[in-house]
Amino acid sequence: MRSTLRTRTTGRTVAAIAVGALALGVTACGGDDDKDDDGNGKGGGKKETAATVRLPDLDGQKLSVSAVWGGAERKVFLRVLDEFEERTGADVSFVPAQEPIISFLASKVAGGEPPDVAMLPQVGAVKQAVEKKWAKPLGAAAQKELDENYAQGWKDLGSVDGKQYGVYFKAANKSLVWYNTKVFENAGVEEPKTWDDFMKTAQTIYDSGVAPVSVGGAEAWTLTDWFENVYLSQAGPEKYDELAQHKIKWTDPSVKEALTTLGGLFGKKGFVAGGADGALQTEFPASVKQTFVGGDQPKAGMVFEGDMVSLSISETKAEVGTDAKVFPFPAVGDASPAVVGGDAAVALKDGEGAQALLTFLASPDAAKIWAEAGGFVSPNKNLDLAAYPNDVQRGIAKALIAAGDDIRFDMSDQAPPAFGGTPGKGEWKALQDFLKNPKNVAGTQRALEDAAAKAYPKS
Repeated sequence: MRSTLRTRTTGRTVAAIAVGALALGVTACGGDDDKDDDGNGKGGGKKETAATVRLPDLDGQKLSVSAVWGGAERKVFLRVLDEFEERTGADVSFVPAQEPIISFLASKVAGGEPPDVAMLPQVGAVKQAVEKKWAKPLGAAAQKELDENYAQGWKDLGSVDGKQYGVYFKAANKSLVWYNTKVFENAGVEEPKTWDDFMKTAQTIYDSGVAPVSVGGAEAWTLTDWFENVYLSQAGPEKYDELAQHKIKWTDPSVKEALTTLGGLFGKKGFVAGGADGALQTEFPASVKQTFVGGDQPKAGMVFEGDMVSLSISETKAEVGTDAKVFPFPAVGDASPAVVGGDAAVALKDGEGAQALLTFLASPDAAKIWAEAGGFVSPNKNLDLAAYPNDVQRGIAKALIAAGDDIRFDMSDQAPPAFGGTPGKGEWKALQDFLKNPKNVAGTQRALEDAAAKAYPKS
């Protein structure tokens, strides 16, 4: 496999989803992704994978795959591509992409050299690729594999106007709360299952002398994730869909209710480590680390985000499963939320090779390779949970599959970038201002709606 590679540190790429009252805080995280590298940019030490899908003979055909993955993620994905090469005889090159990937692909298309397949990290990116007439629909074999292995909710995320284009190979979590076990022990509290219990737990932790929650407010995407989880659980999936598409306004009463709920946490004196000013100067990795350093007196007892949190924990002396554990985002309404992200494989060229790769990526065979390496959760419901390296990963994967069609994709990643993904603008700025002044619910709603009205296309 030929590859031109670069290292990339991802802030938002994670793997998993938590739903219901599943207890996830068990055992330590799995193996070291680096120890299988053979030094030439390809993953060595690959375990044999029993074939469950038939692939065509592609001997001599050259394919290219583009993704923004770097570091350990890139390394393991190369193992997946290695397996595809071995089974088909194709020669696959990895083309590292830059973010935003749509802009990167636009330059490739303009130069007449788009990759055969691109891994797109947002629903909006899949839609844009279709609107620009870059994306090719799934062929019969890939569609068959997808139908056999994926819930309808995941298929819907990869379809546009009723036609299937994307295969979500890697799932992402937005619904976990990580906690310092020593803080919980000292305060005498247990994992809360509802928002009311969460607030009571936070109060008890505060009374024990530790700020309950660490918030990385300098990176406003963390604040969008806070809002989305509260909103989905409280308002329900139908309202979530309507707001994500701007079919209802941000001045809707359901938004008021969610902001009021979230403001009850952000506005409670002493509940956010460093207060609003401190949180707004805290980058995401620091928000995690300050929860797990400091012995019996860390700066916070809990931090909310997906399992990329474990990467920052690994840079401290804390160990996941003992010093650091995790529980599902508490139910604000009837159930815990299931907010997801993910990376979808989309063919940008016609041809047997691109379709064969999509077929492979939709199979349990491809998912098993990355699952065994750790740091990954697949939406493939036919992947044997035994493939995951530890109980934490297995528990999160089981919850992901159990969520079925109830998943909802990250709302800000569905929005136009001018609203949901630009520093200092749109939703990001409005929610940072809200963190400063959580009593200003009405003003925050007006700011959100003004920005959304400008960013979303007029119907």
